[in-house]
Amino acid sequence: MRVRGGRATYGEVLGIIVMEKQFPRVPGDVGNASTYDFPVRFHVLKGFSGPEFAEMRRRVFEGDRTLLPVFVAAAQELQAAGVRAITTNCGFLIAFQEDLAAAVDVPVFTSSLMQVPLVHRLIGPRKKVGIITAQASALGPRHLEAAGAAGVPVAVAGMDEAEGHRPLRENLLELDTEVMRRDLVDVARRLVAREPSVGAIVFECANHPPWSRDVQDAVGLPVFDLVTLCQWVYRAVVQRAYQGIM
Repeated sequence: MRVRGGRATYGEVLGIIVMEKQFPRVPGDVGNASTYDFPVRFHVLKGFSGPEFAEMRRRVFEGDRTLLPVFVAAAQELQAAGVRAITTNCGFLIAFQEDLAAAVDVPVFTSSLMQVPLVHRLIGPRKKVGIITAQASALGPRHLEAAGAAGVPVAVAGMDEAEGHRPLRENLLELDTEVMRRDLVDVARRLVAREPSVGAIVFECANHPPWSRDVQDAVGLPVFDLVTLCQWVYRAVVQRAYQGIM
């Protein structure tokens, strides 16, 4: 078998654009390499932490297009490094989906919100897709439209004021995983109580998957997050040979 070189490293299938932060990324978080059972390559964007954190967070949530060039450059660098697909670490970056997908020649999925139309098809037309987001006040119709989910019936709940989410909201060095679990479960329960027609939940935030199982156990519904999307894309770009018995 002949193989072709040209790069320094090989085998990192998924490229992940990660904005520089200081809060902990526990297993299950998109920014923790042990989350995955396949090789990943991180590209850390500087300038999103420190004193400017709150302002940069606002700009990302609002889809500030002056930030787009640094994300395009990151995606192109990851492609040059040999990854087969690219994602990001914030669901609000769905605002850049079309531009980033056009900038490279490998699949790009900027947000777990891209699962919303599929989830709606899975659960049927009489049910709503529940979305739990880092900040409900920031999530609007333009984000859903960018995800291909315009017109999909959704029910949104946020972690806007949740104590467990404060380390992520304020970029703190310590995170209490039990408080985060408690608050996410509480938000999910209140969402389902308020909207009994919710048939599944999608986490917008890429930092929430560590507690997907806890939410599922609490409300008894399918839970989709960025990690479920990463796994789906991985299985498409790295197909396996099947063996079995006929």
